[in-house]
Amino acid sequence: MASAAEQLAANFNFGSLGKATELKKRIWFTLGALIVYRLGTYIPLPGIDPTILHDIFESQSGGVLGMFDMFSGGALRRMTIFALNIMPYISASIIMQLLTAVSPQMEAMKKEGEAGRKKINQYTRYGTVLLAAVQGYGIAVGLEGMQSSAGGSAVMDPGLFFRATTVITLVGGTMFLMWLGEQITQRGVGNGISLIIFSGIVANIPRSLASTFELGRTGALPTILILGLMVMAVVVIAGIVFMERAQRRILIQYPKRQHGNKMFGGESSHLPLKINTSGVIPPIFASSLLLMPLTLTGFVGGNSPEWLQTVSALLGRGQPLFLVLYVTLIVFFAFFYTAVVFNPQETADNLKKYGGFVPGIRPGKNTSDYLDYVLTRLTVIGAAYLSVVCILPEILISQWAVPFYFGGTSLLIAVTVTMDTVSQIQSHLLAHQYEGLIKKSKLRGRRR
Repeated sequence: MASAAEQLAANFNFGSLGKATELKKRIWFTLGALIVYRLGTYIPLPGIDPTILHDIFESQSGGVLGMFDMFSGGALRRMTIFALNIMPYISASIIMQLLTAVSPQMEAMKKEGEAGRKKINQYTRYGTVLLAAVQGYGIAVGLEGMQSSAGGSAVMDPGLFFRATTVITLVGGTMFLMWLGEQITQRGVGNGISLIIFSGIVANIPRSLASTFELGRTGALPTILILGLMVMAVVVIAGIVFMERAQRRILIQYPKRQHGNKMFGGESSHLPLKINTSGVIPPIFASSLLLMPLTLTGFVGGNSPEWLQTVSALLGRGQPLFLVLYVTLIVFFAFFYTAVVFNPQETADNLKKYGGFVPGIRPGKNTSDYLDYVLTRLTVIGAAYLSVVCILPEILISQWAVPFYFGGTSLLIAVTVTMDTVSQIQSHLLAHQYEGLIKKSKLRGRRR
């Protein structure tokens, strides 16, 4: 069966894609949903002066606002209805996963199956509304205090009405994106939330490349440095693909069993453990947590209290404290999310139930301890890889003011989401080709 699957996978072409009607519908739905999202990033909030806002962002583009704008696909720079993007939903998901790990009630709810999952998703939505409302109000207040270098205000008519409309619009935009992401996951191809973030990052690539080449043309960046960054980007992409595909295969042996006169079993298989089990989740979670408190600090700017300005300076892009916190959060979430998605005890119990065992390891607790030991070592390597890839652009930005993210969270998300989406497309094509083979075999059977 494995060789047949590999042979079918090798024969994928545009002809097979054209015949897969269901897959084409899913792809068109995904593209349509992402187009709707990109159109929404150009619908501005009411009461905003775009000229003054552009001037303010140009002066702060290299800071936290620029990092947040990268995830929003330029929606924050233009202050549109999708300015908060999907970040409140991600933050709410972090909180719910932490509560599931520490609260017995939430853990019991998770074990209820589909009903428990629906309850947790509902609580996550409530948390998204609350976080979006708080962040939306902070943005509204911050916009009222923002002024350009010429002294103009970013808000035409500040006041309670402006704050209310801003909060309602931003919360509505975030909830719409959350719903759109769920629709992409169910009716499209790939993970909807990841694709929304991916499309925002990819949309910024042309502008970032243009800015980089313009700096090279004016002499602000040496040509040799730009070429080096291009080579570095290719190397980082190759490294990300290698690490995301790398896995440790643990040999699993099944004993022979005799039923009547026939002998069954006696085969061996592998339990694949990825080096980076957590995927792209740790950098996204770490970025969203760092952005939550720093977003308001960046908006308040010079009108903020002295202690807030001190915090903003210490947590600036490329600052030692920012890098330390960023790496610490990435490592924490790498271990945390790996523990959430892979349970060594449960895996060992399932192997014991079906008679499988790791050669040289006793079934049960010893197998669980062995799997936990191997997974911990793999997670250390995965967390180190994520940390190196993610702090690379922070150093480039702080040292050479590079406007394009050659590596880091943005490139990691783009490559990982692309690999995942292509893998799902291949799975749909493989299933379609199997359906065709089954139909042909049935027709041949009827002819006979």
